[in-house]
Amino acid sequence: MPTTAHGLDELKALTGADLGRTDWLDITQQRVNTFADATDDHQWIHTDPEKAKDGPFGGPIAHGYLTLSLIIPLFGELLEITGTSMSVNYGLEKVRFPSPVPVGAKIRLHGAVGTVEQVKGNGVQMPLTFTVEVEGSEKPACVAEAVYRHYA
Repeated sequence: MPTTAHGLDELKALTGADLGRTDWLDITQQRVNTFADATDDHQWIHTDPEKAKDGPFGGPIAHGYLTLSLIIPLFGELLEITGTSMSVNYGLEKVRFPSPVPVGAKIRLHGAVGTVEQVKGNGVQMPLTFTVEVEGSEKPACVAEAVYRHYA
């Protein structure tokens, strides 16, 4: 069950909060292929399971940007925001992909809130550190520092 914050004051109160982890999500070849079609990135390490068997990862892997994009739907499992008029993705400070996500693996998201601060326009800026974990792996697949703005 996600943490719920109603309005800007409750968002500010989340400064330093650990939002926990999501449920596991399966990374299927179909998901990878669909992402490849959407981005025109059909590199064989992602979309050709036979050729990828002999490649550097021993099989096909998810695109790094697919892994990054899955933060959006997974984040909804961690935090529900109500009582605001608008929320925007303000950007990313840093993104790294320390290890690949093999097709067939399961991932989950861990989220932690930084210091939530007031911004112009009756809003708050909320930095978050997201870590995409791969089941059975000690190294994360993705670590991203994201910034969101929420307005009353």
